[in-house]
Amino acid sequence: MQRAIQLARNAIGKTAPNPAVGAVIVHENKIIGEGFHKKAGEPHAEPNAVNRVANKNLLKNATLYVTLEPCNHRGKTPACTDLILKHHIPTVVVGMEDPHSRVAGKGIARLREAGVEVITGVLEDACKKLNPVFLTNHLKYRPYITLKWAQSQDGFIDKQRSPGSDQKAQKISGKNTALFTHKMRAHHDSIMVGTRTALLDNPGLSADLWDGNRPLRVTLDRSLTLPGTLKIFNLPGSCLVFTECDAAPADRVEFIKIPFDQNMFKRIMHELFKRGITSIFVEGGTKLLQSLIDINLWDEAVVYTGKIRLQAGVEAPRLKAALHENKMLDGDLIQRYIHPENCLIR
Repeated sequence: MQRAIQLARNAIGKTAPNPAVGAVIVHENKIIGEGFHKKAGEPHAEPNAVNRVANKNLLKNATLYVTLEPCNHRGKTPACTDLILKHHIPTVVVGMEDPHSRVAGKGIARLREAGVEVITGVLEDACKKLNPVFLTNHLKYRPYITLKWAQSQDGFIDKQRSPGSDQKAQKISGKNTALFTHKMRAHHDSIMVGTRTALLDNPGLSADLWDGNRPLRVTLDRSLTLPGTLKIFNLPGSCLVFTECDAAPADRVEFIKIPFDQNMFKRIMHELFKRGITSIFVEGGTKLLQSLIDINLWDEAVVYTGKIRLQAGVEAPRLKAALHENKMLDGDLIQRYIHPENCLIR
């Protein structure tokens, strides 16, 4: 199972909306086949592992280890339970049950009904850690929400600036940290900024420095005051704008009318989830980030602390959560926090 987990890690961030899954086939204490799910729409981990077995006759006396319950329905690919039964694999060891409503124990039940020995819960917590996005989608019915900001040594994310001024954003973190940001963006389906950040910084919100997704750009524009010349409206890809006003779709831009009330962010996440958005990377500013923190609507937070001190400016968000990870990157401190309710996910 440890090897299956290792294989699954190769696909993290590349399989949405599907989970990352690894599989290993063992015969007489020797691995004879292994594989992982590489991309949505392509073969699952189990057929990839079976296809690597040179002598298929060995499968009748083999054990399949898989990080996630085999599916029992046909989607873009055949059901993995059919494959297991076709090759008469007698024992299947499962890391965790699949929370997807179309699976949810049905794969395990079908295998057992057919006489297959199924062992469950092996390295279950480690298997859950592979797929926090997938688990959040199917247990909470919303995208996985990652918050991110960079702050100075004394807790500011920027100097004070006004719309229309020529002042540029204060550079806080280094080039390699920027590359790390693009990596995280590429592992999310969407990127969100608030109205003020869109106006002051005119960000492109691209992930061009890393191979992966071209995330959907998301912003708020309550009264439709953002100029149409901004990069988020004109760069390749799509943009989604949440507003209180009626607005016709424009090239690359869709407007969604919602009330800007206490339930606004829950509505936003619901609308994104309906559109198949599995994860969102929220980059600011402070008002947007703090709003999500205050209503407890987040899953992970990544905070960069640079080398500089600003003395004054825009205060960084305030987050009270246990530190999950701490590392240095070219002098920048990168701290990662996981929401307490996700302790079994990561």
